[in-house]
Amino acid sequence: MHAARTRNMEPEILELESFLPYRLYRLADAVSREFSRIYKDRHGLTRPEWRTLAGLGQHGSMTATALGEQSAMHKTKVSRAVAELEQRRWLTRKPDEKDRRIEHLTLTRAGLAAYREMVPLAKAFERELLAKLSAGERAAVTEGMAALKGAFG
Repeated sequence: MHAARTRNMEPEILELESFLPYRLYRLADAVSREFSRIYKDRHGLTRPEWRTLAGLGQHGSMTATALGEQSAMHKTKVSRAVAELEQRRWLTRKPDEKDRRIEHLTLTRAGLAAYREMVPLAKAFERELLAKLSAGERAAVTEGMAALKGAFG
């Protein structure tokens, strides 16, 4: 008997609600939406703008390509976020000395101030999220995520 069929020869059905990739996506999306309320209310930022601000705040200077890789954002989202943060005067672009097609992005004083304001709020959000889990559940989530990341690189 073919593996894709049940005993009564009906096609196998995928229950999306119990499918792990879908459950992970839904959970990540729900957590991201909840956190987005903080940076949206505070500064009117979109998710890509927040991720760009956070990446530059963490690393100091990055290229748009590096930002996209770090944040798993498509280059058009990175480009729009960079343009918006530049319009706010929160970041500057500096062409690479060797390759003029590459720009190094850096937060301005105002951008860095916004980032520094957001860091404690982000950490408090994470603490509140983790507080919903027992110590054993936190360890299991951390270990499980590490195992899955290791399996997919």
